[in-house]
Amino acid sequence: MSFICRFAPSPTGPLHIGGVRTALFNWLLAKKNKGKFYLRIEDTDKERSKDEFKKQIIESLSWVGIKHDDKEFIQSKNINKHKEIAEELLKKDFAYKCYCSEEEIKEQKEKCKKQGIPYVYNRKWRDPKNLQIPKDIKPVIRFKSKVSGNTVIKDLVQGDINISNSIIEDFVILRQDGSPTYQLSATVDDHSMKISHVIRGDDHKINTFKQKQIYEAMKWDIPLFAHIPLIHSEKGSKLSKRDKSSTIDDYVKIGILPGALRNYLLRLGWAYKDKEIFSLDESIKLFDLEGVGKSPSKLDMSRILSLNEHYIKNIDEKILFDFLKSYAQKYKKTIDPSKEDFVFKSLNFLKNKAKTLDDIYQNSQYILSKEISISPDDLKLLDANSKKIIGDFLNEFKNIKNPNKENLEKLVNSLITKYKTNFKGVGQPLRIALVGSRFGPGIYNIILSLTKDEVVKRISKIN
Repeated sequence: MSFICRFAPSPTGPLHIGGVRTALFNWLLAKKNKGKFYLRIEDTDKERSKDEFKKQIIESLSWVGIKHDDKEFIQSKNINKHKEIAEELLKKDFAYKCYCSEEEIKEQKEKCKKQGIPYVYNRKWRDPKNLQIPKDIKPVIRFKSKVSGNTVIKDLVQGDINISNSIIEDFVILRQDGSPTYQLSATVDDHSMKISHVIRGDDHKINTFKQKQIYEAMKWDIPLFAHIPLIHSEKGSKLSKRDKSSTIDDYVKIGILPGALRNYLLRLGWAYKDKEIFSLDESIKLFDLEGVGKSPSKLDMSRILSLNEHYIKNIDEKILFDFLKSYAQKYKKTIDPSKEDFVFKSLNFLKNKAKTLDDIYQNSQYILSKEISISPDDLKLLDANSKKIIGDFLNEFKNIKNPNKENLEKLVNSLITKYKTNFKGVGQPLRIALVGSRFGPGIYNIILSLTKDEVVKRISKIN
């Protein structure tokens, strides 16, 4: 069979991290089976849909490495087809016009609430033989759901899901203003796009039962369904857009690499043996729905940072530097073009213990900053003896034509001997003078990552 998958977000807000994982699973399944992966923008909610969110969704998916085939499908352009199918369902007696007022529906809901039972429309207008059509109410069109028996969905993740048809109400497919609802639009579009597999969150299970009935009424081929468990927050509750780590932008702005986030989302609820790190090619080759678990996955920020640290350490440094520059530019973190080479040549140690791109940026501040400020606590460490060591270092350093690790080690060792101290006794005062803190990279790395003139300028300010 041909594999045609889709991801169908609504552009009513930034792309949710759960949506990214859903898109990833769809994309991987399609690519593994040499199929197609489409992006459908479900923008029929005109009041809340915004172009800025549509753009953010497309850019976010592209950033994480998910590229859709062909142009994105815009749902609002297919509304006439949705309406046409609604009319066809009406003619075939699979739907009917409902003239209940908003007040009636509200009363029904309140009655169910008092009885402690879920609201299900009472099907008043399903058989309107003794009802008079009101002149002042525009009808909605409701689908005639099955009232008896059971329906089974053969879910590719959850297994067989069996429910009683009586719990599915006669749901609205066309609103009073003639606009189609999600249940109708999604079904018609999936059919039009020849979608073979519908992979989405398990909060859509009830929607699948409703949409299956539309497929059956229209005698259309029914796609295969897979409902993946939702992502929960670190506290164990359903992850919402209010959580600080809910959107992909939350990860981009702290400097998470796309490969690391993609790898994390792949493993969030899916497993292949005991393998943890997957290249893009491995992800496509090894992914299958059989490896997707049935239980919700809990977001683990410490695991994301650990994976990101792994990627930072192992990625090609030219690629890493390009990511760093793009990150700095996006978030207005200045990297002086004249300092770029120094930062790039120093990445091998600036990335040590760095969990994010922001960590690398902060580690490189002593290179990028024009002025170094020393905290009062560190300034106290520069006693008279430390200043003598710094002064002697400066005098000898000025005479070194081409500083390198070998001649710097020789100079530092001579100062250790002269002042009867240890490496820290020499290295710490120099580090404070050069980076403004007792903490930082190794002293030789610091000196060699700056120009000779800059080293002399900074050290000269201490005495």
